[in-house]
Amino acid sequence: MNGPRILLVVGGGIAAYKSCELVRTIRKEGGSVTCVLTEGGARFVTPMTLAALSENPVHTTLWDLRNEAEMGHIQLSREADLVVVCPATADLLAKMAAGMADDLATTLLLATDKPVLAVPAMNVRMWQHAATGRNVRLLRDSGIDVLEPDEGPMACGEYGPGRLPEPAAIWRHIAAKLGHPPHAVKPDTGAGSGMPPAGSLRGRHVLVTAGPTHEPIDPVRYIANRSSGKQGFAIAAAAAQAGARVTLVAGPVHLATPAGVERVDVETAREMAAAVEAALPADIAVMVAAVADWRVADAAGQKLKKQGGGVPALALAENPDILAGLASGPRRPQLVVGFAAETQDVIRYAQEKRLRKHADWIVANDVSGDVMGGDLNAVHIVRADDVISLPEMPKEDVARALVERFADAFPR
Repeated sequence: MNGPRILLVVGGGIAAYKSCELVRTIRKEGGSVTCVLTEGGARFVTPMTLAALSENPVHTTLWDLRNEAEMGHIQLSREADLVVVCPATADLLAKMAAGMADDLATTLLLATDKPVLAVPAMNVRMWQHAATGRNVRLLRDSGIDVLEPDEGPMACGEYGPGRLPEPAAIWRHIAAKLGHPPHAVKPDTGAGSGMPPAGSLRGRHVLVTAGPTHEPIDPVRYIANRSSGKQGFAIAAAAAQAGARVTLVAGPVHLATPAGVERVDVETAREMAAAVEAALPADIAVMVAAVADWRVADAAGQKLKKQGGGVPALALAENPDILAGLASGPRRPQLVVGFAAETQDVIRYAQEKRLRKHADWIVANDVSGDVMGGDLNAVHIVRADDVISLPEMPKEDVARALVERFADAFPR
């Protein structure tokens, strides 16, 4: 087979049954699969089942004298193009984050020099527990790609995030990560339906801005907008997963760079404007950043001191309008998308902003609640002829829904 070589680690959760369908999907797409079944995973699926579906031996123990005489776990960890942990249980994620190596699965994960994709599945409370959150952040900071779980009813009877994504969606992420075009699996459509179709933006350059800007008052104080950068980073990640070349111009935020994304860090609005200009030409520009409208005209070189309790007068100057300048400039991308954070009359203000800024689309949201810094968002896509309103969903799902629509704007 000329397709991707996948090493699949099957963890011990009820969602392990979906690993069988994932093996079948990868095989249909021309890939090969070698399975490592954990002790817990063997409680849900058998080695015989995975061996029959993959047509490869299934590995279950570190204490196989025949294989380990030749350091079989090292060989397994190096032969694949990608190591996929599916399902990645809370216990398995914790062991990965701690660097434990007490069985075959965790030992080869520590020994591999290949990219790793973890697909979590667990009870909603376990997924939302602070310990799991810390482990996921640590893994992502270490370069491991951790998918967001789906939301819905679970085998335990509860409802929420924690469901394993459908095998077709997992495959599309694998294919995008390895640059392998899908054939057998048809893409999902609609908001939050899974990953954008792999390769749907292949050959396109997507430029994304994210986060706030900091405009110095003096060396220790600044003017800023309240923005976490999460939505912009999620859009950059989704665009890369859809096969695009992505340039992410990021204000001061503490977020891990998405896999496959070129990141340019800036601090001020003028630095962001220069970075955007330097990144051109681009096919799609998505201006998500909350750019400060004003800056101090003459920032102090030294820390301002209180003078008898008086308040210093700050002369403000207007910052460059990055969205309007890009949409009206000589190197305008084919699709220019702006964002509008409003607290009232959201759609009307967005429609006015689209015309005023000469943007193709404005993605508007109501920030009067816990949106800036939160993990959920509900947006309205305001275009010339219509308004598409998406329900509240995780920002990663908003990003996927938007990227699907970006791809639809271009001929395949």
